Amino acid sequence: MKICQLCAVDFTMRKFLLPLIDGQAGNGYTVIGVCSDGEYVQGMLDEGYHIHTISISRSMHPIKHIRSIWKLYRYFRKEKFDVVHVHTPIAALVGRVAAFMARVPFVVYTAHGFYFHDGMPKKKQRFHIFLEKFAGKITDLMFTQSEQDAQSAIEKNIMPKERVFAIGNGVDIDKFNPSTISNKRELRKVLSIPDDAFVVGMIGRQVEEKGIVEFLESAKHIAQQHQHVYFLLIGDRLESDHAVSVDKAIKEAKKTIGSRLILTGMRSDIPELLATMDAFTLPSWREGMPRTIIEAMMMGLPVVATDIRGSREEVIPESTGLLVPVRSPEKLADALMRLIEVPDWARELGASGRVRALQLYDEQKVVSLQIKLIQEHM
Repeated sequence: MKICQLCAVDFTMRKFLLPLIDGQAGNGYTVIGVCSDGEYVQGMLDEGYHIHTISISRSMHPIKHIRSIWKLYRYFRKEKFDVVHVHTPIAALVGRVAAFMARVPFVVYTAHGFYFHDGMPKKKQRFHIFLEKFAGKITDLMFTQSEQDAQSAIEKNIMPKERVFAIGNGVDIDKFNPSTISNKRELRKVLSIPDDAFVVGMIGRQVEEKGIVEFLESAKHIAQQHQHVYFLLIGDRLESDHAVSVDKAIKEAKKTIGSRLILTGMRSDIPELLATMDAFTLPSWREGMPRTIIEAMMMGLPVVATDIRGSREEVIPESTGLLVPVRSPEKLADALMRLIEVPDWARELGASGRVRALQLYDEQKVVSLQIKLIQEHM
């Protein structure tokens, strides 16, 4: 079998799709990744992955999308793929149109969280549902990461029930294992964090929809009441991201929090950085099945997340963490202070979260399920 794994940017390919590519290649399939060119492409090529670059814009540029469809169509015709598996909203749309034109035998779509969400204006929401329904007609199999997204796909007639499957999400359980991290104190020293500090951390692209502004607003409030609390923000932004408001919020937060707000940028040592934290938060506006929450749970951290699809499936309130309303820095601060003020309880929540993560979020099980479902439905 010859498979194309398609997404818009190389970051997604590098950070999220390689385990699936490895699993399919391990089954004897030929797998080629297709994405826009970027800083991660050469590294994947050096590691032996087959990567082909075709520019796919992440913004609504009809002319650019038409060009992408034409290039993908020609490439699909040339390579004669048995399966095209698409990921991320715009790449999934243009990729499926190109696959239909090229008469690719089988098309799979993984919805890593639908672009439409409850907080979106109704007119805009209807437009994006229309696009999903249109593309659903040229899709053979749909995977969603969350159960709620699977239900939405069925209820909104995006895809028939028999072709929609919630596959969950997962991480490498050997890599995200707190018992293997022995340098927590040394890393805290490198980051200029005292041993007795309580560290609240967040991982995410520095864009509004990840809840960065709410995180920073809550951090300012907490920092004024608790001098021993530090805030660790991990992540950067893609070239195509627009985040003027985030830049402003960071500058304002720095004035209040000072050196207790630490921005690391993009990092590869995520398990080690999680080990330096005492609590994790992800106040996103929308998600599919956020992997960062799973990573934090695997590392035994209590999680404060927004009450949105995906996140609410991962976090069990008062058992593994807490849920708060979207775009509510006050509620976020209140929830985090509950953990800060009762650290023993925070550790209990984190321990329960790790047990839950080990039961539900093993990456290899998620990969195996996808391979099995594709085989069964072709």
